[in-house]
Amino acid sequence: MRPTSLDPFFAPVSRLPGVGPKLGPLFDRVTGRGTEGARLIDLLMHLPVDAVERKLSPTIANTPNEGIATFKGIIEAHRPAPPGRSRAPSRVVVGDETGDVTLVFFNLPQARLASQMPLGAERVISGRIELFDGAKQIVHPDRILHPAKFAEEPRIEPIYPLTEGLSSRRIQNVAKLALERVKPLPEWLDPAFVGQRQWPGFLESLARMHGPESLGDIAPDGPCWTRLAYDELLAHQLGLLLLRRGFTHARGRRTHGDGRLRRAVLAALPYELTGAQKRALEAIETDLAGEKRMLRLLQGDVGAGKTIVALLAMAIAVEAGRQAALMAPTDILARQHADRLAPLCEKAGIRLALLSGKMPAEAKRRAQAALAAGEVDIAIGTHALFQEDVRFRDLAFAVVDEQHRFGVHQRLALANKGEAVDLLVMTATPIPRTLMLAWFGDLESSALDEKPPGRKPIDTRVVPADRLEEMVGGLQRAVTAGKRVYWVCPLVGESETLDLAAAEARYEDLSKVFPGRVGLVHGKIPPAERDATIARFQRGEISVLVATTVIEVGVDVPEASIMVIEEAQRFGLAQLHQLRGRVGRGAEQSVCLLVYRAPLSETARARLGILRETEDGFRIAEEDLRLRGEGDLLGTRQSGMPGFRLARLDLHAELLKIARDDAQLQITRDPDFVSPRGQALRNLLYLFEREEAIRLISAG
Repeated sequence: MRPTSLDPFFAPVSRLPGVGPKLGPLFDRVTGRGTEGARLIDLLMHLPVDAVERKLSPTIANTPNEGIATFKGIIEAHRPAPPGRSRAPSRVVVGDETGDVTLVFFNLPQARLASQMPLGAERVISGRIELFDGAKQIVHPDRILHPAKFAEEPRIEPIYPLTEGLSSRRIQNVAKLALERVKPLPEWLDPAFVGQRQWPGFLESLARMHGPESLGDIAPDGPCWTRLAYDELLAHQLGLLLLRRGFTHARGRRTHGDGRLRRAVLAALPYELTGAQKRALEAIETDLAGEKRMLRLLQGDVGAGKTIVALLAMAIAVEAGRQAALMAPTDILARQHADRLAPLCEKAGIRLALLSGKMPAEAKRRAQAALAAGEVDIAIGTHALFQEDVRFRDLAFAVVDEQHRFGVHQRLALANKGEAVDLLVMTATPIPRTLMLAWFGDLESSALDEKPPGRKPIDTRVVPADRLEEMVGGLQRAVTAGKRVYWVCPLVGESETLDLAAAEARYEDLSKVFPGRVGLVHGKIPPAERDATIARFQRGEISVLVATTVIEVGVDVPEASIMVIEEAQRFGLAQLHQLRGRVGRGAEQSVCLLVYRAPLSETARARLGILRETEDGFRIAEEDLRLRGEGDLLGTRQSGMPGFRLARLDLHAELLKIARDDAQLQITRDPDFVSPRGQALRNLLYLFEREEAIRLISAG
């Protein structure tokens, strides 16, 4: 389907001259392509994050005392390492009429230094300068060039995100080779808009970023980066609009209920619904009764009561004589939903069944047969719900919990299990208003921003790591009194192996303090074993659960009242809030202890301070965006939220609304993308890998 004019962009980087099998895997790694292999478009969108400007100082006296210095001088002296002292450095003195700089070299043959810098020769030196014993020196200069050669060198050198074995210079050289192999494409933006903003074209922007002539060429708020960010935002907004058009294009089925099952569920609840829950239910009921298919986002803070809203919404479909389904991302979360909702369903006369991949084959077969025969009203399960062999008699309504953990195809596969199925997607990760448009377009949204009555505030305390022993003593008293404790281990770094080692070491330490009362869960433990440990914690057979962030979502133990988060300064604000939300679910006063290691950065100090001030997840999400920027928000790497490669919403948010309007105008005027601009926009969608959107265009 892809136009042949785009083929060069998708050619492998490994086929470029000088790359080959040795460097190819390094480019795969640095572009994030892994075993799939880096393509030219991946390399071209691997943008520099900084630059070195090698601006020639008029004299050595004018060079700075620190930072990058570039100057011209005469080689005045060689001072080789003393004989027999192999670790001692060799020194070369370069000077002019205003002063001199000493160049320091380790493990370089004297003959090579003498050849490169003969006495009396003029050279241009560039590198990181520093003061040592009051004199200027450079250890291993970046550049030692003849003045004529220096004149040919670019003044601005881009600095890229790197991986071991690749230098910024190498990445730049290979990116330039890639640029020689791709051809300019027809402009997909409105020429008047581009002219007004004074933006270069798509390919020119990439060329200027990989070969900058000024620092403005690589500035995130400069014309090149901003142009590329807009392209990405436009591709994303087109994809969202096309996806929504594809979902709602088919005529919906009106679903009306008589309220009898909802009244029975409400009567069985020990509390009143909050105003936010009532408003969300009214909106869902209106959507279900309408002609269009519902596609609504329900976002609610930790403990705000999304599951009850989902049950009452599913009851509308059951009242209408049809079926509903709730899909959760993990087996343990699906089971917890089923366990929590089963008593309410039983009192209301709603037939509920669990369907997960871990069920015994015979139990799964019976559940599938009951579902197909219409003997089940509500199915709760994992991705097993949308497998090919699962049939519903008449699915009307589907709920996807923790929706960001499912791909678009998985969500739609469940919605395609019935005729014109209405879809509610839920998230416990409050989304800042700034990002709603970016991530979900103009999706209808309901927010549960009130907590059910009776929930006590969580006592959040910030504890320095040097008081760890004292804190463990306090936990001993709490465990003796029958309390249960989560202990979340730190994110040690990028290495999952290190994270697990930290968790295992803490498990060993605490097992000595609480023999036989400590459990351990992390991502590398087999799911069955992990679930069994969590089940023991739920039953109170163990008192302390040591974990990595695997417990962030989906572990619900109302009896747990203490949360310890070690090295809390390493976590994102919203992730800390999610972890804290594992406690405070029962009647008992709960405590969250944020253990930090000094010194704290200003950002980390602000983050921990906000957590002490508030439990409002919506405010926390906004503060997280302000403190860290969209790229790091919510730990997007862990949460699976959609991220952008080029756009930075802390800088480019004002472009979102423009991109949204632009995308809407295109779909209104040229829904099949057949005009010249429509064809050009197809190229854009391919380049930013929105193939699903292209398929939806083709499907009409």
